[in-house]
Amino acid sequence: MKFASRLVSFDPAPGDRFRPISTPIYQTATFEQEHTDSFGEYDYSRSGNPTRAVLEKHLATLENGTRGFCFSSGMAAISTVTRLLRSGDEILADSDLYGGTCRLFSKVIDRNGIAVRYEDARAPEQFEQQITPLTKLIFVESPTNPLLRVIDLRRMAHFAHAHGALLCVDNSTMSPYLQNPLDLGADIVLHSATKFLCGHHDVTAGVIVVKNEALAEQIYFVQNAEGSALGPFDCFLLLRGIKTLKLRLDCQQQNALAIARYLASHKQIKQVYYPGLSESCDFDLQRSQARGPGSVLSFTTGSVEISKAIAEYAEFFHITVSFGSVTSSISLPGTMSHASVPANLLAERNLPPDLVRISVGIEDEEDLIADLDQAIHRATSH
Repeated sequence: MKFASRLVSFDPAPGDRFRPISTPIYQTATFEQEHTDSFGEYDYSRSGNPTRAVLEKHLATLENGTRGFCFSSGMAAISTVTRLLRSGDEILADSDLYGGTCRLFSKVIDRNGIAVRYEDARAPEQFEQQITPLTKLIFVESPTNPLLRVIDLRRMAHFAHAHGALLCVDNSTMSPYLQNPLDLGADIVLHSATKFLCGHHDVTAGVIVVKNEALAEQIYFVQNAEGSALGPFDCFLLLRGIKTLKLRLDCQQQNALAIARYLASHKQIKQVYYPGLSESCDFDLQRSQARGPGSVLSFTTGSVEISKAIAEYAEFFHITVSFGSVTSSISLPGTMSHASVPANLLAERNLPPDLVRISVGIEDEEDLIADLDQAIHRATSH
């Protein structure tokens, strides 16, 4: 089946004699058992829930994996991946990561004796040289958040496996519609499902998908042991959102490309970060491993004050820290989504303080461009 058909063609309620078209919400904490010395398929919703089971199986199929797992947030999913490591192990991560990921890596898991080092994954040869016998996990995003840098995922997978490490790819900016990291050699793909998978700003969720069954068992053990699974009502909402993923992203991506071209030609804009522009150094690599550039882009103005004013003058673009929704949003990562990045790491990353990130929604293309145009004009006319 083509992807659009796969999004809506799945068994919504396995074994249900009423054959509902929409997956029921099994809003129950526990399930009655027939015996005291053996369990049925479900016993306690932390360990398994029919609504979540449908969602997890569906997501595994969309990412071309064998098992999927849904969590209470994207950060809960990332935290679960770090549980695969032991004290003395090391994570080698790309230098451009979501601020919450950096906070977890730099201020939480170090308490468990797990070291994290950051290197530029866009320089593959130098990146590989930083892998040591202690490196058990390579962690990257592609395209990255917020600089939209594209990482060669095939090469990262080759490096990881050659050195006995796992490759985990945060696929939040792409979704399974545009990119499938497992097909490119990754061991683990994860999402902040709050973003494109949900697409409506009404669910906070995380997803992990893997192919390897032994790895899946480890992830399930942690999910169950720590109680980080997604609740049934949020699973229902996420299932509903996923059905329109292609429709939403087709429109969002078309809008984003038009906006990126507009910004790239604007004399007040210094630089545009978007792998869908033919002049981008990442254009060819993105086309080789993904089916589109997505609908998140960033730009600089040369002035923090101007960037701040553009965000505040915009009307269609709401100031929020997230991305991927049907409504457009705008933010300054340096003071919002990436404010939690440790100061020493922030200095090394060279994140422009005037960087503006926008997530393009499904509004009319001309309205969005006109809105940005008036916001830029007002911000630069003082």
